[in-house]
Amino acid sequence: MSKYSKEDIIRLAEEEDVEFIRLQFTDIFGMLKNVAITSSQLQKALDNRCMFDGSAIEGFVRIDESDMYLYPDLDTFEIFPWRPQQGKVARLICDVYGVDQKPFIGDPRYVLKRAMERAKEMGYVFNVGPECEFFLFHTDEEGRPTTQTHETAGYFDVAPIDLAENVRRDIVLNLEDMGFEVEASHHEIAPAQHEIDFQYENVLRSADNIMTFKMAAKTIAKRHGLHATFMPKPKEGVNGSGMHINMSLEDATGRNAFVDESDSLGLSSTAYYFMAGILHHMKAMTILTNPLVNSYKRLIPGYDAPIYIAWSATSNRSSLIRIPSSKGAGTRIELRCPDSAMNPYLALAACLRAGLDGIEKQMKLPECVQGNMFIMAPECLEKRGVERIPETLGDAIEAFEHDGFMRDVLGEHIFIKYLEAKKKEWREFRAQVTDWEVSEYLYKY
Repeated sequence: MSKYSKEDIIRLAEEEDVEFIRLQFTDIFGMLKNVAITSSQLQKALDNRCMFDGSAIEGFVRIDESDMYLYPDLDTFEIFPWRPQQGKVARLICDVYGVDQKPFIGDPRYVLKRAMERAKEMGYVFNVGPECEFFLFHTDEEGRPTTQTHETAGYFDVAPIDLAENVRRDIVLNLEDMGFEVEASHHEIAPAQHEIDFQYENVLRSADNIMTFKMAAKTIAKRHGLHATFMPKPKEGVNGSGMHINMSLEDATGRNAFVDESDSLGLSSTAYYFMAGILHHMKAMTILTNPLVNSYKRLIPGYDAPIYIAWSATSNRSSLIRIPSSKGAGTRIELRCPDSAMNPYLALAACLRAGLDGIEKQMKLPECVQGNMFIMAPECLEKRGVERIPETLGDAIEAFEHDGFMRDVLGEHIFIKYLEAKKKEWREFRAQVTDWEVSEYLYKY
């Protein structure tokens, strides 16, 4: 049931003195876009009559088919608490439609909705809780971001060592004013690195929350003279930023479908099949969970990021999938390889469809790998049939390009556009001459 009606939103805008409304949507690369309208145009927007040029958005459509419409999701209406109290600014997250009044196949939110519909057909609702990591760096005299920080704080440190404690608190308070339920926030392992965790929500709400969180963190950090970045590995020699994803399925009765108290780990066969599906499709979907050239700088040994396609129980954080110790209604699995640069709509759609595929085909889960995989010899893991996730964006492209399942998950339009863009990114990266190469080779050869 919807939280708001059109009449509710118009009334709230008038009562709260909302002057501007941002109609937001996300492109296929996870970049938030918006068009701002005044309150006088709100009725038009709520009637799905706001048009934009789709050809101007990378990965959308050609110039000869560019007219597109924004259909606001009424339940996403929120007032930005950090904006002026007179002439306030609100937002509505929108779905993208074509002139034929059908959902645009290149809209990432539509891809996730299709995956949710498949889950519904099978009797499930997908719930997700993200753990969002990011860095807060100084800006230069012209306001441009740097990778500089005065911080030396580490995991769970507090002020005065944690110099950005007030910034993180400000972000959390603003998010709560927007209806977020924040479970925890703390300093992470690397200097200037932070984490904020959200409460479990249905997957669409969680994806929307991730996009809103990124916008809020960047906006509030800027007010403190800092830059919030979700680049996975902005500095060498320290841990990168991940976005661990906690997942579970809810059945038609509202019960956690991953629970079986008679099992030694408290997991149902549904949970085991779901994990098997994700592990089976992991290589092909890594390009969605870890989408940048830079993502693979995080996924190297020595920096607490999982690199082997394996699962383990309880506290073993060296595996790709771990089983947190929570039992009963809190039973879930945690996927640990995604990073903060992912497009949440596409990545979570891929996770859901992969897990459902495991359930449908009753895929056999590989043997559980116990022990610290960060220090295990690669040869030992290979003998046990444990494969590595792609080591570079190039490897991820190769795994993705010929995978019919991912093509079906994303749809032909996004699959082709995304693949073309990632191939271009990889070519441009390989053409670069880095400072390391110059310092290593210039005087030797």
